[in-house]
Order: sequence, then structure tokens, then C-alpha cells
Amino acid sequence: MAEMRAFVWILANCIITIGLSALISKLLLQTVVGWYLRRRTTSRRITILARVKLEEAQYQLSASESPTLDDGEWEKVEKHAAGSAKNGEEADDEWEGIIGFFHPFCNAGGGGERVLWAAIKATQKRLPKAVCCVYTGDHEAGKNEILERVQNRFNIKLHPPTVVFLYLSTRQYVLSSTWPRFTLLGQSLGSIILAFDAFSLLVPDIFIDTMGYAFALAFSKFCFTKIPTGAYVHYPTISTDMLGSLDTSPALGKGLNAGTGKGLRGFLKKRYWHLFANLYSRVGGSVDLVMTNSSWTASHIRTLWGPVRKKRRKPHALSVVFPPCAVDDIINAIPLSAESEAKREPTVLYIAQFRPEKNHALLLRSFACFLKSHHKLEEKEQQHGLPKLVLIGSVRDASDATRVYELRLLAHELHLTPNHITFITDASFPTILSHLAAASIGANCMWNEHFGIGVVEYQAAGLIPVVNDSGGPKMDIVIDWEGGATGFKASTEEEYAKGFAEVFGMDGEKRLEMRKRARGRARAFGEEEFEKRWICEVASLVEMAGVVR
Repeated sequence: MAEMRAFVWILANCIITIGLSALISKLLLQTVVGWYLRRRTTSRRITILARVKLEEAQYQLSASESPTLDDGEWEKVEKHAAGSAKNGEEADDEWEGIIGFFHPFCNAGGGGERVLWAAIKATQKRLPKAVCCVYTGDHEAGKNEILERVQNRFNIKLHPPTVVFLYLSTRQYVLSSTWPRFTLLGQSLGSIILAFDAFSLLVPDIFIDTMGYAFALAFSKFCFTKIPTGAYVHYPTISTDMLGSLDTSPALGKGLNAGTGKGLRGFLKKRYWHLFANLYSRVGGSVDLVMTNSSWTASHIRTLWGPVRKKRRKPHALSVVFPPCAVDDIINAIPLSAESEAKREPTVLYIAQFRPEKNHALLLRSFACFLKSHHKLEEKEQQHGLPKLVLIGSVRDASDATRVYELRLLAHELHLTPNHITFITDASFPTILSHLAAASIGANCMWNEHFGIGVVEYQAAGLIPVVNDSGGPKMDIVIDWEGGATGFKASTEEEYAKGFAEVFGMDGEKRLEMRKRARGRARAFGEEEFEKRWICEVASLVEMAGVVR
């Protein structure tokens, strides 16, 4: 017995020693890496701040000489956000720190980039002396070119002096093409390399990821425990729905990996995904402040990150900050009245990139089913022209072009003639606006669309949405409003066809009432609402940084 006690005592001491050694090694590594990066970037930080002050002085001089500059654009957003500072006071708008925005593809021009630039605009209004530093890999575009594109593409005008771009040299490590196997893990580890690249250029006072690189935020917290981190999550890298889709039939349309969980390879894939989900939960749990773009995303992030965040006693609850949509621009451009209703055509419009997950094939089959099952309705609508399907989307590369060709072949197989279907690639905004004004229905066929900016734009234009019964469109957008429905939800070809028939078969007055309710719902997703929510969250990060006086 004495020997056993001695053995247990020795074993316990060994475990404690090993544990302490590991802890000491970790703390030492944190200290060394953090110290090295700060020391390496100190001179650049001084240079950047000095350059910002110089550019600000030059800008103010130009503004005084040119009264045409839009001073009204920079009226401050309401400052007094609940909980934004201690004792209910206003957060300090005199703060002169640096906020790092981690967005390696900032010049892409998509919905994620609209969020980035709208966030920076709101930050500039709320914290006019803060420097917004964007970490990007878009070496082909300079500062002026990027800001000009932002204004032309999104109608967002930024204050140039306090926007700084730092160019990353390791962006290839987050490309899926770099990791043909174990892509999820490879890209996540690649984001750590990219984060090290970013901190080698400049260590900010606050670090915000707006692209979904949770591992980069965890690396930031590892190196700099006192620097607040924030995440705007457009979609979880992995979700419980993704895990469940492996065992579902591909015919149900639940993502690109539906039905791939069978056999030995499927078993190994499930194990890999579950292990990655566990790792993703751990790194996500380190983020100080988490914003999501929809209720659907929020529910999955709570499931994955919530337990770890609770264990680590993160004080700030996860929040939903809907992305900014060009609601006002569309409402101002497209009237909604009895006169405009009489001019609308029996057209189903689908605006989406020609990517596999957008599931255009489902829409084609659904529309063919509608024409076959509701031919009498088609005759009724001939006074407005034949029912038509219009597909508008961007073509990024050769694979997208091939996909459009395959969809044309499918249309031919389904006997959809040019009188019934039109493909428009890389349309200009005026072209898109004209179709939004003329169509009757806005379609969405992507399973688990994380939010659905396109669906909001349908509603703002007065279209009646017929959307996939999942994700953000189901939970946040196409919901009852002012006592009535704002659209229809579907999952199968038959359900989509029924939705189309419901809209086309409606009495004109009832159809107009639904359009008005849909437009009313869309107003909840305007840029002003986003700004109010964003500045409240940023104020919390500033407070965490210990700079609120």
C-alpha cells in the first residue's frame, strides 16, 4: 500500500510538472511572439499615424477651398448607444487608436465587402479620429482606386485620410485551390499564416475580422491577450446542418455535400468534419465580441461557440447585426402603386451568381413544372405576356461560364424556349434595376442561404419572394409583417411551382398589398439600422481596449 501511495504521489507530481512546463512554455511563446511583432511594427505605427495627420490636414485645407465637398455626409450617427460606455455615458469620440479590419479580399465587390465598407463608414462617423486599417491582399489596386470602386459599386463615400491599406503577401494560403485535400482545415491554418503576416505589418489596438477567419482571431488573442477581438460572421465555416447533410439524399437539395457520408470514405469525412467542428468551437470561443448577419447564423454560432465562450466567461452576448442593404436606393428608384402594378410582367426573376450552391437547376425544373401544371393560368396571363424566367448573375471564371452553358442545355431538355427563359450575365446596375421594376416574383433556391441580401432587394423593389424554406430568408426576411404574409417558401419543384401560381393567380389589389408589406419588411435592413447596431458594438470594443475616459 505504501508503495502504491508513493507511486501515485510520483505520478501526480510528474503530471503537475508536465502541466506547469506546458503552461510556462505557452506563456513564454505568447510573450516572445507578441513582443517580437510589436517591436517589429513600432516604427511603422508611428509613420502611419504621422501620415494620417498630414493627409487629414491636407484634406481639411482642400475642403475649406472647395465648398462642394459633402460636409453633410459626415454628420455624426447618434452617439448615445445603450451599454456603449460605463455608467451609460457616451463612448469617447476623441480616441485616436488603430482598428484593424482583417479582410484579405476587400476589393471583391460582393455583399461581404459592402458590410466592410459600411462598417468603416459608421466607425469613421462615430470615432472620427480613429484610424481604420484594412489588411488586404489586393496588390493590383491602390488606395484611391479601391475607395473609388467602393463609391461606384456601393455608393459608400469614405473619409480617405483615416483609411489605411496594408498589403498581405501570403493570401494564397487561404485559397481553396492551395488545399485540394482537407480544405477546411488547410484554409483555417492558412488564415493563421495570413494573420502573422498582418501583425508583421502592424499590431492594431482593436482587431476585427469581417470575412470569417476565426483562427486568425484566435491567433491574435494568443499573441496579444489585451487586444480586443471582434468577429462579423457571415456564415459558420462548418455548421450542424452541414454535418447532418452528409446523411441526406442529394435529391433533397441540401448542399453540395448531401449524401456523401456513405461508405468508408463517407465515415472518414464525417469524423474529419466532427473533429474540425470541435476545433472551430475552441478557436471561436476565444473571440471577445461576436456579431452575426442573421438569426440562422447566430443559432449555429451559439451552438458551436456558445459553450466555450460561457466557459471562458466572455461578458458580451452574441448579437445579430443585419448586413446593410441598398433599400432606400431601390425604393426611391421603383414606385409601388396601382399604376406600377398594372405595368408589371408575369416574370420570375432570380439574381444570383452562377455558382453551384445557388441551385439554378432547381429553379429551371420548378418553372417547367409550373408551366406544365398551370397552363390555364398561362392563358389567363397572356394579356401581360407569357410567364417568363429571367436569370441574372455574374460569371467569375471559366467554370461559371460552363455552368451557364449547362443550364442552357437543361432549359432545352425541359422545353423552355427563349420565349420562356432569358440568361443575363454580368449585368449593370441600371439593367438589374429595370428588371426589378418589371418582374412580379423574386426567386431564391439556395439551401441555407445565410442571410439573403438579394431577397431583401426583391422586397424593396416590390417583388413577391418565393424562396427556399431555410436559412436567413426563412427566419428573418420572408416573415409575416403588419398582419400578413410577405412571400412564399418552398423546398421542392412542386412547392415552387405552387408559389408561382399563387402569385400570378392573385387578385391585383391583394397582390399590391403583399408587395407593400414586403417593402415594409425590407426597411428593417437599411444602412441606417446597420450603422446604429455597428457603432454600439464598436463602442464595446473601445471600452474593452480601456480607452473610454
